[in-house]
Amino acid sequence: MSRPKLEIRDLCVTYDNGTTRNDILKHVNLTVPDGAFISVIGPSGCGKSTLLKAISGLIPISSGEVLIDGKPIDGVPDKVSYVFQNDALLPWKSVLDNIRLPLDLKGLPKSEQKAEALRLVKLVNLSGFENYPIQRLSGGMRKRVALARAFAYDPDIYLMDEPFGPLDAQTRVVIGEEFTRIWEKLGKSVIFVTHDIEESIVLSDRVVVMDQSRGRILEEFPVELSRPRPYYLSRFEPRFKALQRAIWQSLSAQEEFNI
Repeated sequence: MSRPKLEIRDLCVTYDNGTTRNDILKHVNLTVPDGAFISVIGPSGCGKSTLLKAISGLIPISSGEVLIDGKPIDGVPDKVSYVFQNDALLPWKSVLDNIRLPLDLKGLPKSEQKAEALRLVKLVNLSGFENYPIQRLSGGMRKRVALARAFAYDPDIYLMDEPFGPLDAQTRVVIGEEFTRIWEKLGKSVIFVTHDIEESIVLSDRVVVMDQSRGRILEEFPVELSRPRPYYLSRFEPRFKALQRAIWQSLSAQEEFNI
């Protein structure tokens, strides 16, 4: 049996400011196979974003461990890319220069940077907008640039914290379709935080539900829908509806439910 790409073992994260102690994640265990797409869903404040930050090394772990390819992380791991809800683009730079940034950090020659950035522009369907400044782009186009920049890192694991949250419903479907198409070609591991049950099902191989008591994984639901999977039309399949109902029941059964 092959080694998991990511393992989270008995993970605890506690914030302690000297007067109050707040346990955010409590004994979280999660295994992510290589190339798997895992969505994490749960009420606000249950520790979804904290989980991503712990995996990415952005916050200290109180106890337990996070392993990538069987090795515990030490600081910020090289093999991980983090996509925030806010696209975090540089507004004074062009589309192409935003995408080139991680390539420049890698130390690639300028000619290789441009060629790869142009390839990624085409991949996210932004050809013709290479020299546009970021402030001239729509929300959906900005999100495409953010995804292209994440792809430029060429990580083994993508951590995505509600990346489509700010988009309107129609744009969300279009960007979701694009991202699914690209991910199915890349085959990289993804942990995707969302509040949207339908989105979690249509994207994922498995949906992880966290509970209101902050940080405990309540249930995991395998998504047994074939791929390639239509981002919108999948929602009308009976198996999709049954899984949507089961996840909703898991969420709504929690005390002080507030998604």
